[in-house]
Order: sequence, then structure tokens, then C-alpha cells
Amino acid sequence: MRFFVLVALGASLWGCWPLFLRPAGLSGPQSALLVMAIMAIPSPFLLRRESLRDRRATLALLFLGFSDATNAALFFAAVQRGPVTVAVLTHYLAPLLIALAAPWVLRERRSTRALLGAPLTLVGLALLLGTPQGGLADPWTPLLGGASALFFMANVLASKEAARAYSPLAINSLHSIVSGLALLLVFGRDALPPVLDSRLLFVVAGSLVSGILGNSLFYAGLRRVPAAPAAALMYLEPLTAALLGQFVFGETLGPLGFLGGLIVLVSGAWVASEPRAPASAQGATAASTGTG
Repeated sequence: MRFFVLVALGASLWGCWPLFLRPAGLSGPQSALLVMAIMAIPSPFLLRRESLRDRRATLALLFLGFSDATNAALFFAAVQRGPVTVAVLTHYLAPLLIALAAPWVLRERRSTRALLGAPLTLVGLALLLGTPQGGLADPWTPLLGGASALFFMANVLASKEAARAYSPLAINSLHSIVSGLALLLVFGRDALPPVLDSRLLFVVAGSLVSGILGNSLFYAGLRRVPAAPAAALMYLEPLTAALLGQFVFGETLGPLGFLGGLIVLVSGAWVASEPRAPASAQGATAASTGTG
């Protein structure tokens, strides 16, 4: 039971990112670069020569770096823009997209639940985004969140391949170097956070709490928790973020918005909890960098 609690705590901590990102007031690329820099600190202690010999795994790790840089920049921008509930729930289209893409990309068994859950999720999003606070007034939040879901899906696929030769902690840390360089390459000075600004402490705290601590708890519990219930427990992240949006940031979606968010959560957890072959579980354990 305690291992399930660890997984649940880790996923819940991931959902606390808005508590740190909103007060910081940094842009998506600035927050992402700072988080990647902190996550990369253990890298010198995790690089192994034997892992580098696996070219496919190493190329996947490099691809993951570029993909997660985009994922983090888009997701953090969505959370910063708000509403939090819309940002996180559109980001959490990723597990559904993964289930739909797996038969073609990973040659895995087709997911019946994903085929049934896709239209349900679209109905839920339509209800959620149809509210005045949900996205019609400012479509950028759902667009940024939905775009981040595409790259989060790419993260999972790449990390599955990288896990052939790298541990989850090594993947989290080593890919962050590539992600940081990619953010600097694309955004240039716009990715650099302000120097000696007290707001940086919020993002640093988020990196330690929602990033490193959240990952550590999640992976510690995942050693003894089967992949299916672990995937379902991951939906505590958007649930936590949605509750924070309601009770901390004063976001009110109304009855239809609430119903839509509930449909997205329930259908997503239902799809994620579908039993899968053991081989697919390894990639899932290495997929998250603490940004969803």
C-alpha cells in the first residue's frame, strides 16, 4: 500500500507546479530553462560509457532533449497564462494520444479503451472550453496546453527507447542538458531569466519540490506498483492542479466546465489503466520529467 501512496504523492506534487510558476511570473522558456538547469545538476554522476555505446538509446535521449524543451516551454506558458484547469487538462491529452499512436509507432497492441475514450475526451474538452473561462475568450491557453501534449507524447516514445540503456534518473538529468541548449538556441536571450531576481526562487523551489522530489517519490513507488494503476494514479496531477485553480487562484468554470473536466479526467484514467504488455511499462516509468 505504501508504494501506491508514494506514486500518488509524486503525481500530486507534479500538479503543484502552478503554485510556483504563477508567483514567479516568468515566461514559459525562462521557467523551462531554469528547471532544466537544476534537473541537469546530477548529470556528471550519471553518465556511463556503456550507455553511450547504445546508439539508438543515445539518439532517443538526444531527441527527448529537444522534445521536452518544447513540451516544457509550451506547458509552462499555458500554466502561466491560465486558467490552470484548462492548461493542465489539455496537456493531459498526451496519455490518450500515446494510446492511439502506440500501434503505429511502437507496434503495440491496439487500445480499445483509447478508441472509445477519444470521443468522450473530445466531448469533455468541448464542455470545458465552451465556458467563458474555458478558452473561447482567450484560446491561447488550450492551444498551448494541447500543443504541449503532442510533445509530451513524443517524450514518452523517446524515453521508452532511451530506457534500453539509461536509468530513469539518468534520462531525467542527461536530457535536461540538451533541452537547455535547445531552449537557448531557439529563444536566445528571451530564455534567460532575470539575474538576481527573487522570483527565481519560486521556480527553483518548484524544481526541487514538483520536479526532483515528485520524480523521486513516483519512481520509488513505481518499483512495486504495476504500470496500469500507476498510469491511472498519474491523473492525480491534473486533478491537483484543477483543485489549486479552484481554491487558490479563484478560477470558477461553472457546472458545464466542471462536468467537462470530470469527463476528461475519468476517461483519461480509464484509458491509462487498461492492462498492457509488460514491455510497454518500461518506457512509461521513464517518461516524465516532472512537467507532466
